[in-house]
This record gives sequence, structure tokens and C-alpha cells, in this order.
Amino acid sequence: MKKTVVLLFILLCCKSLAQKTENIIIITTDGFRWQEVFKGIDPAIANDKKFNQGDSAYIYKKYGDVDIKEARKKLMPFFWSEIASKGQIYGNRDLGNKVDVANPYWFSYPGYSEIMTGNVDLKVNSNGYKANPNVNVLEFLNQQSKFKGKVAAFGAWDAFDRILNEERSGFPVISAFDKVGGNKPTATQKLLNEMRDNSFKPFHEDECLDVFTHYQALDELKTKKPKILYIAYGETDEWAHHGDYRSYLDAANQVDKWIQEIWNFIQNDPQYKNKTTLFITVDHGRGDKVKAQWTDHGADVPGASQIWFAAMGPEIAPKGEIKTEAQFYQKQFAQTLAKLLGYDFKTSHPVEKEISELFQSNQKP
Repeated sequence: MKKTVVLLFILLCCKSLAQKTENIIIITTDGFRWQEVFKGIDPAIANDKKFNQGDSAYIYKKYGDVDIKEARKKLMPFFWSEIASKGQIYGNRDLGNKVDVANPYWFSYPGYSEIMTGNVDLKVNSNGYKANPNVNVLEFLNQQSKFKGKVAAFGAWDAFDRILNEERSGFPVISAFDKVGGNKPTATQKLLNEMRDNSFKPFHEDECLDVFTHYQALDELKTKKPKILYIAYGETDEWAHHGDYRSYLDAANQVDKWIQEIWNFIQNDPQYKNKTTLFITVDHGRGDKVKAQWTDHGADVPGASQIWFAAMGPEIAPKGEIKTEAQFYQKQFAQTLAKLLGYDFKTSHPVEKEISELFQSNQKP
């Protein structure tokens, strides 16, 4: 009996030592193409007067370089320095490393649902779809005693209340022009609410500017210290739909800076330092075969199923840009997030297996 107890204690200790990730921050930037992530600016689009907002000189001065690796680093400097040296980046199709959505629709609500539920529900076929009937991984984790009341989500788009089924899920989802702080906002939260409400609204009431989503989420991170935080930026998709390539690039560059700001904070906070994993991805791709279709996505747009993801944290071996031929799917992300925290995501619907390669430190990129 004593031997059994000792063995059990050793196994529990080993599991505790092996499990280093205690917090996860998930970040999405809507519809940002893998082409810019891995190759920087696209000259065919940057040179097109229809898309460059009459300022190709600005685009090339800020982001251009004849060397693709330098160009992508200009666009996303934190991504291609810190994450590339300490994490893993997937989705460079030029190297045969493929990541795709598994749903057949190739637009936002089905994509976010696939990310969060680990499943493709063919009934989820509209951006106006009702509250998601499928349990998401954030909801599952919020039901675990370790994470109860320590999960939060912030999204620029108002659909996130439905995508994450806020009413059923039991954790706060602050989307678009939702107020932060409830009936008793702090001075900072009150100011954030006022600034957002009185801001320029280029996307009307459906979506706020990313700057408000970012600083609401950052305030949550600093003051309430959630163990699981989801931040969904939206301007990369909005400016692409407007055909504004300069603004699309600027939005992506700004998200890169915000990720750096988040990382710098967590690496200087005792709760988060060396115990937090960042997971970054998108809900769908965009057109590229026909360059004019870079503004669009959907089942009728070739290439719009093609996505990418990146991760950095204590469970993630520093393999950088993954150059091996492989095929991964968006529906694998939910279980991957659960496994990073030491859980097996199980619910009433099927959940796709995790991306095991992310955890394998003995493989070379």
C-alpha cells in the first residue's frame, strides 16, 4: 500500500513538473493572410492604384525590402524576432507547411466557431447565426476549478457574444461597444468606455476600432489577472474588405506591436512570467490566385481556406518557422489549447485531436 501511495505521489509530482503552462492568451487578427505573414508586402497589390490608397511610396518605405525575410520582419518585427526565436510559426505553404480551415464556408463565424469548439458544425453557416449551440474550449476550461471565474474574452466584432455563447458559457465576453466594468467601472474603465463610445466609427455599431479592444483587454490583464484571455482584433479584415492595402498592413503592424506589449507585460509579472503561452491565429484566409480577390473570402474565393498560426510559451520548443511538409486544420486548435493546460477537452460533440508536433521538442524544423 505504501509503495502504491509513493508511486502515485511521484506520478503526480512528475505531471506537475511537466506542466509549465498555467495561463494562455489567445490572439486572433481577422482574415490576415499567410502571404503577408511569410512574405511581407505583395508588390502586385501595393502597386495597384485601386488598392494602395494613392500612397505606394509609404508602403514601400515602411514595409518594403527586396529580401522577403527582411520585408516580413519590417511588417511584423516582434513576430519575426521574438516568436521566431522562442516559439513556432506554421503555415508557409511555399515550404509545403499547410494550415487550413476545415469548415466549407471560409468566413468569420464558422471559423471562430471551429477554432473554439474543435469541431465543424455545418449548421453554423452564417455570420448572423444565433448563439452557438456548441460548447467551446474556453467554456470547458471555465468549468474546471482551477480556471473558474478566471476566463475572459474581448472582441472588436459584436458577433463574439453569439460565437462564444456568453449567456451559457458563464464568462465575460466584451465585444464591440459593450461596456467594461459593469455598474461599477474603475476610472480607467470609465475612460475606456467614453473614448470608445465617442470615437470615430468607420465600421458603424458592428465593430469598434481595435485600439479599444486592445486596451480593454490589457486593463483586464493588469488588474484582474485572468488565467485564460482571448483577444480578437478585427481591422485587418475590415480594411481588406474596403480594399485599403496600406491600412490593412498598418493594422497588422499595429497588432504585432500590441502582441509585443502584452508579452512584455506578462514577462514582467510574477503570475505570468515563464508560465504563459501565447497562441496566435486567424479565422480564415483571403484570395490570392486572382489578386483582386485579396479583399474577399468565402467558399467561392480560391485560397480563402488557407490560414496560419503561431505559438510561444514554456511547453513550446523554440523551433521557429516550421519548414516540414505537413497538413494541419483549424479544428485542431481547441484541443491543443486544452492540452497546453494539461486538460483533455471533451464535450457532447466530437473534438479534433491536438497538434502534437507543437509539443515535440525532439523534432527539428
